Order: sequence, then C-alpha cells, then structure tokens
Amino acid sequence: MASRHRVAVLVRHGVLPLELGLVHQLFGVARSTGGAPLYSVETCALEPGPVRTDADFVVHVESGPDLLALADTVVIPASHELDETDRVLPPALADALRRVRPGTRLASICTGAFVLAAAGLLDGLRATTHWKSAERFRRSFPAVDLDPDVLYTDNGDVLTSAGEAAGIDLCLHLIRRDHGAAVAGEVARSTVVPPHREGGQAQYLQVPVPPSGAHDSTAPAREWALRNLDRPMRLADLAARAAMSTRSFTRRFRQEVGLSPRQWLIRQRVERARQLLERTDLPVDRVAEAVGFTTAVSLRQHFTGTLGVSPSAYRRTFRGSGHSPAG
Repeated sequence: MASRHRVAVLVRHGVLPLELGLVHQLFGVARSTGGAPLYSVETCALEPGPVRTDADFVVHVESGPDLLALADTVVIPASHELDETDRVLPPALADALRRVRPGTRLASICTGAFVLAAAGLLDGLRATTHWKSAERFRRSFPAVDLDPDVLYTDNGDVLTSAGEAAGIDLCLHLIRRDHGAAVAGEVARSTVVPPHREGGQAQYLQVPVPPSGAHDSTAPAREWALRNLDRPMRLADLAARAAMSTRSFTRRFRQEVGLSPRQWLIRQRVERARQLLERTDLPVDRVAEAVGFTTAVSLRQHFTGTLGVSPSAYRRTFRGSGHSPAG
C-alpha cells in the first residue's frame, strides 16, 4: 500500500487557530475510494512547546523543525505577531526552512506569504496574500508578481493563498490536484464547504453579494445555468433569467462573482467535465456534449487551457490504469 502524503504545518507565535485547524481538517478527512486516509498531517514549531495563538489560548506543539525534513508538503499559516515586520527572515525561521528537502511542496495561508517571499522563494512568481496586506507586501517584495485579486496561486511546488478562509480553497485545490475532483468534492461535502469557490478577493472588498433570490442578483441565472450546462447559452439568455439588460447583468455578475459570465461558464463546464471523466466511461465527445462544449475539440481547448492537461490524460490519471474508456 502506498504511503500517505505527509503534510507538515509550521506554526509560529500568533498563529490563527482557523488556519491551523483547516489544514488538519481538510487533509485529515481525505480518503481513497477504499476508505484509506490519503494524508498524514503533523504540526511543528521553531521550538517544541507552547505556541501562542491570536486567541485566548495556546497550543502545545510536540515537534520541532526537524519534522520539516520529512514532509512532502509544508504549509505556513499566518502569524499576526510576526508577519509584515521584516524583509529578512529571523535566524531560527531561516534555519527551519533550510531543513525542507528540495522538491517539497510549499504553501502559505494569508500573510504566511511574507515568509516565503522573505526566503526568496517567490521571486519572479505569481503570489497572493490578504488584500489588506497587499500594498505592504508589494513594497517589501517588488520582485514578486503579486495578484491581490485571487483566492490562491499555484506555481507548481510553491503556492500561496489569500485571507484565512482562502486556505480552505487552497487545501481543496491541492487535494483536487493530487487525487482528482471526486475526492476533493467528498472532502468539501463532509466539511460543508463549496468544492470550488467562485471569483476572487475582489468580491469581498466593497460591494456585498446580494442573497440568492434578491431581485437585483445574478444568482437565479447562475442556478439555472448550472442545471442546464448541456444547453447553448448566450449572454442575453442569462441576462433574461435575471431580468436585466446584458450590460447591467455583466456589471452585476462581475461584482458578485469576480469573473465575467463567459469565464464563469467555462469554469463550470470544465468542472463538470472533470467529474464525468472521473466517474463515467463516456467518450470525450459525449462528455463535451454533456457539459455544453458541443465538440471534443472545444472541450480539449478549454480543458487544457484551464487545467494544463488534456481530458484523456486527466482521465488516465484519476481513473487509474484499470479503466480504458473511449476517447
């Protein structure tokens, strides 16, 4: 039996309990189709012992930084006490990160991105952090391509996420990348969170999202689109479902979702295609029809553009060698 993927969470004084807990919860409940745990999650600190949180309690951490040398993935949550203070890593933190093996996957939550940036691991790469800290980050680390509008970034072995709850999006993305949409979807269902949150941080800055069913919301159109992804859809059709002009609908859609209607629709169709490729033996051209891309060529174009892999290659990866579906 294959060994579990080992995740180490490096906590520092001032850690946010939510960020520590969500890593353990999400990776901890991920299971194979046979029910076997897929990850082991362990916490370490710069020194074993009590670590202050930003709440009114401490957490006792038994492992020190030696654990980092054993990890397949290292996650660095934020510290409100220590982040955003220096452009150079404190000696103990720099020493800890030197223990990480080459090729280990590194991920930050919220202002944990300041640690990766100070270590020089984000230079020339796209990264994000909490929107409130974006300007300070940009001034401190001009060599990093900061995108404050997204929920997370993925550079292969180095990933970053935005404010606290965006750590959920990041963990689900990693599980989806490792084991496919079906496993990540089951983790999301068991923890009662959406498997893929729409849009980015921009939707949380100034304009609140109206509740589903509000008279000036695009939610009815989105709900209808998700039920009818196999059908052709024009912008005018979606706007009519929301009882708006196309111009008003497009503006409101961007405010609510953070994407254009076309971008959102492509993303939803790709996500539905992932599920069908994992769970069914439908040929690729039938999958394309079922999700509204009409042709296999269109599906391949959008699927590869979104995920960086063809539908057939994705199916081989997440269905296993025992399946030989057409397409």
